[in-house]
Amino acid sequence: MLAYSTYSEAGGVGKTTTAANLAVAHARAGLKPLVVPLDPQDGDLSRLFGVDDHRTESVDNLVRHMIRRPKGDFDALIRTVEGVDIIPEHNMLSDLTEYLQREKDQAEAMGEAFGMHAQLLRVLQEANVPENYDVLICDPPATEGPHLYNAINATRSLVIPVEPSAKGRAAVEGLESLVSGFEDQLDIEVGVLAALPIGFKDTRDQRAIMNEIDYPIPEVIGERASLMEGCWMEQCSAFTYVREHRDRRRDYELETLAQFDRVARHLEEQVGLDAPNPPEPGDVDHEVLQT
Repeated sequence: MLAYSTYSEAGGVGKTTTAANLAVAHARAGLKPLVVPLDPQDGDLSRLFGVDDHRTESVDNLVRHMIRRPKGDFDALIRTVEGVDIIPEHNMLSDLTEYLQREKDQAEAMGEAFGMHAQLLRVLQEANVPENYDVLICDPPATEGPHLYNAINATRSLVIPVEPSAKGRAAVEGLESLVSGFEDQLDIEVGVLAALPIGFKDTRDQRAIMNEIDYPIPEVIGERASLMEGCWMEQCSAFTYVREHRDRRRDYELETLAQFDRVARHLEEQVGLDAPNPPEPGDVDHEVLQT
């Protein structure tokens, strides 16, 4: 199984839209992806796909499973959009740290172990996610803490959107120490499958910044604010937005879709995962055939 978390220290670089569009790109190729968004903010992946309608209700959710108090089966949490299975975010995520700490204290009082940063991994393993899915994508918040650590512990790999700017330069400079810090904190090995520059305008400064990135860069995505804003407005991926909500198809937007397709193939190749029905990159009318 291919597993990765989309992560960037810098906010506003398109982390969530990257996760969403890569998930759809995997699904377009006939693979079965599961997306686990872990950001407690309202502008999250569940909102992007329009499956955040129960986040304020007293319903079963991922946090309840992580603290060993589920109200139902794991499979009942899942919503499916554009061929992608998603576990919607719930407002309980805002207090995840407190819930996990309380559970840890209670477990230790009973002489039991409770790893605060291993609970998502446990839930996914108990639900047989590695056997039932081809791809696992976690979309955690940028800030360090149990949300991020649980995501990285569950996936062990990162895809890092990078802003080619002065702010992005600082993030790039800290990538190596950041990954080392995750490994020390969680006592695991963390790999970087790809860095993905987004908002590239081909300036000299941007080229200099990209030359400093030591991780694989399968594609460089240009400025696509209008396309991504349209996705949020219509609550869909860029593939669906171009296919169903654009009055005409723009070549540069079709190229962006092709880039997401190519990045998905790059990531699959890193773990030897063969997609059964890969589209011609950027073919928005490709028929999705899933086994």
